[in-house]
Amino acid sequence: LVVLGSFFVLNLVLGVLSGEFSKEREKARVRGIFKKRREKIRFEEELRSYLDWILQAEDIWDAVGEETTFETVENNDGKYTSGSRLDWLLRRFSRLKCKKLQMLPFYSSKLRRKGRKLIKSQAFYWIVIVLVFLNTFVLTLEHHRQPLWLEEFQDYVNICFVILFALEMLLKMFCLGFYNYFMSLFNRFDCFVVLCSIVEISLTQARVIKPLGLSVLRSARLLRLFKVTRYWDSLRNLVASLLNSLRSIVSLLLLLFLFIVIFALLGMQIFGGKFKFDPFGSKPRSNFDSFPQSLLTVFQILTGEDWNSVMYAGIQSFGGASSIGIVVCVYFIVLFVCGNYILLNVFLAIAVDNLGDNDQSEPETVLAQVNEENEEQPISADETSNNNNNNNNSNTEQEANFEIQLCNGETQREHGQFEQLNNWSNSDGTKDETDDAAVLNGNNRKRGPSLLAKDDSFGENCRKASLLHIPPYNSLFIFAPQNKLRIACAKLIRHAYFKNLVLLCILVSSALLAAEDPLSRHSTLNDVLGFFDIFFTSVFTVEIVLKIITLGLVFHEESFCRNAFNLLDLLVVAVSLASFGLKSDAISVVKILRVLRVLRPLRAINRAKGLKHVVQCVIVAVKTIGNILLVTFMLQFMFAIVGVQLFKGTFYRCTDSTKTNPQDCRGVFIHYESGDRTKPVVEFREWVNNDFNFDDIRNALISLFVVGTFEGWPDLLYVAIDSTEEDSGPVYNYRQAVAIFFIAYIVVIAFFMQNIFVGFVIVTFQNEGEREYANCELDKNQRKCIEFTLNVKPQKRYVPSSQFRYKLWLFVTSSYFEYASSSQSDY
Repeated sequence: LVVLGSFFVLNLVLGVLSGEFSKEREKARVRGIFKKRREKIRFEEELRSYLDWILQAEDIWDAVGEETTFETVENNDGKYTSGSRLDWLLRRFSRLKCKKLQMLPFYSSKLRRKGRKLIKSQAFYWIVIVLVFLNTFVLTLEHHRQPLWLEEFQDYVNICFVILFALEMLLKMFCLGFYNYFMSLFNRFDCFVVLCSIVEISLTQARVIKPLGLSVLRSARLLRLFKVTRYWDSLRNLVASLLNSLRSIVSLLLLLFLFIVIFALLGMQIFGGKFKFDPFGSKPRSNFDSFPQSLLTVFQILTGEDWNSVMYAGIQSFGGASSIGIVVCVYFIVLFVCGNYILLNVFLAIAVDNLGDNDQSEPETVLAQVNEENEEQPISADETSNNNNNNNNSNTEQEANFEIQLCNGETQREHGQFEQLNNWSNSDGTKDETDDAAVLNGNNRKRGPSLLAKDDSFGENCRKASLLHIPPYNSLFIFAPQNKLRIACAKLIRHAYFKNLVLLCILVSSALLAAEDPLSRHSTLNDVLGFFDIFFTSVFTVEIVLKIITLGLVFHEESFCRNAFNLLDLLVVAVSLASFGLKSDAISVVKILRVLRVLRPLRAINRAKGLKHVVQCVIVAVKTIGNILLVTFMLQFMFAIVGVQLFKGTFYRCTDSTKTNPQDCRGVFIHYESGDRTKPVVEFREWVNNDFNFDDIRNALISLFVVGTFEGWPDLLYVAIDSTEEDSGPVYNYRQAVAIFFIAYIVVIAFFMQNIFVGFVIVTFQNEGEREYANCELDKNQRKCIEFTLNVKPQKRYVPSSQFRYKLWLFVTSSYFEYASSSQSDY
């Protein structure tokens, strides 16, 4: 059920959503292109009519022959028209005797030009980045119960940073101008942060508000860290892809909010005030008694965390599953399916679509750059003819060299007979059987007279070596490519029976490893399995020796140790041999070596082509996933700093819920187990902190990571909602507004960035699968059509010659008869 339902069917729903989203987005893109073209045509028509009107006006002007001028002069009475106001002011200004004031516009423009060079320089850029990092470092120093000197230092440094960032903003405004400055979205955000910081400092210094409220805006400066993408191409492409997703994300968030509001209102109508099951006990925190609480409950159900408990509480509120209560489960099922399986999976569809578009745009950018380089460096006709002649001469030389089949490795490299076999399909240096069949069928070039005719056995060995794709080097500096032993080893490791035998040994040895008794090391079962282990290790050792004789060890390019999967095989076999040499169980090294034997099942990766491609895709995804990790960590780091400023020292509580401060939390109190007043228990009062808290940046990062996994996040949410001030106990629903912090974090990190991870892996698998057909002229749909045509199996249908039997045959083979028979079989 879990494999078919959770792993297959739900991912199938995701695939359908991703496909439909891509189709709708393509339709919207085509519709936008059509509207732009229509607007362009309309604009061109209006421009054409306007130009015709101007031409007609010029013709009329020339015909009349009147000449007018737009120069206006000052009237005799000192009055001037509106058109001459600027000229009049300039003349008045030019009459001033102060030469410095006359040169002020010149100095201003010159200073602005120098300022533009300054703010666009790398030195200024890195100075701002260093200031941002220092500001970030100061913010990370904030923690619960910090000394007074550190708090004063943070306040002074914060003021200094605000002044520096304000000066940067003013400098950019002066050099770029207000219009050019505010054209950048990041500059607008920077201006907003600086202004909010100035307002915050003004209000806090005047003691109008407490420092807690607007201090969260300090953390918004951390988004300046994304300026580092200016000189980081891969990270800039990722951030651009994320920004391109914002339009779709905002629309989806609006739809998700409407969905939550509708189900919250419906939940209030159905379950409002009905979750009170024990008159003396407390009601569940996840309820529908108010609109804010109903929103939180619906959002919790969307995340899937403990949603079944809320459903069981709803069923119990209507009398349980044996009565009408079973009907209300439809509300929760529809909410969970439509919200979790459909709406939230659209986040992943958006991520896959935008990452796919980003990957498709990169080759176009590269081609554009190449075209620009080609346009900058044109080739003359003489150079083209010379290149063609050189290519023809080189092709002729290659053909001549190809016809002289020499068996010496150095001579082969000189004449260019053998190409480097870096793209072998298997790590043992063998190609597909189709290539061998092509060679055996005579598709290779016809050989001319050569030195091989002098020795038939020598030539036969050379032909076998070329057919078996033996590298043209002496393996281990002993075995030449035409050596009979090397050819025999190549035949053996290339044989299908040998490959299947090794794969079977790997599977059986892995199963026997699982059958060992870890409690009794010297039992009879382990002794018997030890003999089998020796046998399988011997088989694997022989296999590696044969491959080393065929391919060589390490010095040549196609050697055995030049392949990562071969190194894995060698490591597993070496560990097994070393564990046999060291018999003492008391030695820790022996224990480690025996533990490393669990890597033996990984040797099957090198034998299964499909599994090998999957592992290669995973490796590529892990190598290139660092940018996503960096962006995610930066966002999580920002949320952690905000959490420290909001919740540091506020998650403490007394084990006696009647005490709200550490001074009163002393002595003993009476506690009733499970609310039963007949079982009083005397306990000591203790002032304890929550396991997950935001007292410093380290604990904040851990707590947010737990929230991002959806594991127990509602408990931490309600602890934050009940929190009051530092070193004070909780109060029920004291500040529900802090739930916005957790919801924003879950939407940004859990809903979006984690789906970016999954989407990136999906796009990587798609690109790796398409890379195999990189040189194919057919597109994906054409290849699928050809594969379907080649794999389809025609069905033989025998049509009766008799008319009665023919009508009966039509009836029996019809779809209606099949549906009727299948429905009868169900009964």
